Amino acid sequence: MLNIIETELSGVKIIEPEVFGDSRGWFMESWSQHKFEAGLIYIDFVQDNHSFSAQKGTFRGLHYQLNPMAQAKLVRCTRGELLDIAVDIRKGSPQFGKWTSVILSADNKRQLLIPRGFAHGFLTLTDNVEVQYKADNYYAPKCDGNILWSDPQIGLQLPFEPTILSDKDKNAPTLQERMDRDEINFVFEQRGTLL
Repeated sequence: MLNIIETELSGVKIIEPEVFGDSRGWFMESWSQHKFEAGLIYIDFVQDNHSFSAQKGTFRGLHYQLNPMAQAKLVRCTRGELLDIAVDIRKGSPQFGKWTSVILSADNKRQLLIPRGFAHGFLTLTDNVEVQYKADNYYAPKCDGNILWSDPQIGLQLPFEPTILSDKDKNAPTLQERMDRDEINFVFEQRGTLL
């Protein structure tokens, strides 16, 4: 049984898998299509990614892939601890530019489900952090994009300032700069209710 927790951002969900432990250790299913569909989550993942960050204070993000290669992600931390972040970048969304975050760790085994139309990033809270995540579309360099982590319009509140970033992330445009150049092609779609 999965525990699915809604966040402040519609569509972004915290997933708590059921963990079975005994004197040997523990076991869990990190992904079960059947169980996710029972929780009304329908995603066909096609790619698994695995990253390692050696030092506390590493920030990766805020990253996304544009349509038609947009990606939904299911993120988990399998070593160490991190603050995982999702930002709504869908034009017309009532939550446009808003963000949510959750601590993911090897100990708490939580996962964050991030739909298409959201930027994603994380800050490592310990040394030696490993992140594994599933994506529902393949990596496409031509659709790759990022937004400056310190963008005041977004206003991330982090426990401390990042110390290690790639040059690409240090020099990323703000969300408004991306919008002014028409470089965001996500559009919020209001889902109607069937009568």
